[in-house]
Amino acid sequence: MSVKTNGQDMVLLSHGGGGTRTRQLLREIVLPEIMNPVLAPLDDAACLEVAESDLVLTTDSYVVKPLFFPGGDIGKLAVCGTVNDLAMQGAEPRYLTLGLILEEGFPLGDLRRVMTSLAGTARQTGVRIVTGDTKVVERGSGGGVYINTAGLGVRRSGVDTHVANARPGDVVIVTGTIGDHGIAVMSAREGLKFESRLESDVAPLWDLVRTLLDAVPGIHGLRDPTRGGLAAALNDIAEASKAGVRIRESALRVRDEVRGACGLLGLDPLNVANEGKAVVVCPPEDADRALAALRSHPLGRDASVAGVVVAEPCGRVLLETNLGGERIVDVPTGEDLPRIC
Repeated sequence: MSVKTNGQDMVLLSHGGGGTRTRQLLREIVLPEIMNPVLAPLDDAACLEVAESDLVLTTDSYVVKPLFFPGGDIGKLAVCGTVNDLAMQGAEPRYLTLGLILEEGFPLGDLRRVMTSLAGTARQTGVRIVTGDTKVVERGSGGGVYINTAGLGVRRSGVDTHVANARPGDVVIVTGTIGDHGIAVMSAREGLKFESRLESDVAPLWDLVRTLLDAVPGIHGLRDPTRGGLAAALNDIAEASKAGVRIRESALRVRDEVRGACGLLGLDPLNVANEGKAVVVCPPEDADRALAALRSHPLGRDASVAGVVVAEPCGRVLLETNLGGERIVDVPTGEDLPRIC
């Protein structure tokens, strides 16, 4: 028996009870999109064969609002966010877990859209979803659907991209425009209109990182500027490496729509989240080669040198402004745009 609201089939509490409806939900909506030989036994844990020993493990949760936004949705975001955390460690993504927390009354048609997008992104990246879990919470207790993932990857031999490796003289490269994701989500949430369509930059970055590492295996550091934006990522690098980072405002690429929306909302583009960009720290002698490799890839065609790592001030990020001045770039004190990932 199905229950409909406004003509749509909805998630019921019984879909999370472990019985017939749970099996129906999995069989009809979830599993057809993500089935593979490792997942097929449908055990509560997956048995994985990984010959290499240098493994990278990450986990994340996604609560974005709205669930569907220009350029993406929570399903695509969940895969990309987890894969990108692995990529920033120089690790090829191999396996994902998938936890779905569904709210009673969530339209099953929207769940199908989420699963189709999620599965398509996983196939694009070459990562397998091998185990998972589904829970249903009471109406009003959640945001329709929340997603939890864990990712397992294999790091390339000899690669060490911890941001603590940054050293004075290193070049800092940003792989494209900043602030696109946060402003795209906010525009969908608040109904902001732009002269041209602004989309989230959400994308899986492993193929871009692989292209970079093929050209420059000795990259010193990688970081994706997600929550807290570029400001948080650069401060992470400065703090971990016990060095300073100096960037130029003129070298940062910001779309006119993002700059205008930030001005309207009182936001700094440096603090706005990205979901398809990376910060690259590389030795100065490899900068040209790294930049060429990044620009050869569709996701890195707007890559630019944003600044350098310096000895002083230790643990600080400095911005050379377009007006010729200088200011400290601090870690954002809070979440300027809540529920953006």
